[in-house]
Amino acid sequence: MSDVDLKTIEVASTIDSRGSACPGPLLEAKKGIGKVRVGEVMEVYSNDEGTRIDLKAWADKVGHEYLGYLEADGYDKHFVRRKK
Repeated sequence: MSDVDLKTIEVASTIDSRGSACPGPLLEAKKGIGKVRVGEVMEVYSNDEGTRIDLKAWADKVGHEYLGYLEADGYDKHFVRRKK
């Protein structure tokens, strides 16, 4: 993960997948990453704990940068930077 301050990071796109069970948030992230430019950050809201593992594994596998997540009120905010 990165040393980026996730509380102040500029986000280009937000995907709200709260209420969606695995693999829903990951599938939505895969579609959503194509809507942001290389270097921009996509934010994914999810209340599925598996997303914490799935998004990082996917980003590592396909060459994007998983920046981490912040816990919010009953869900997580995940951050992925498009690298290619």
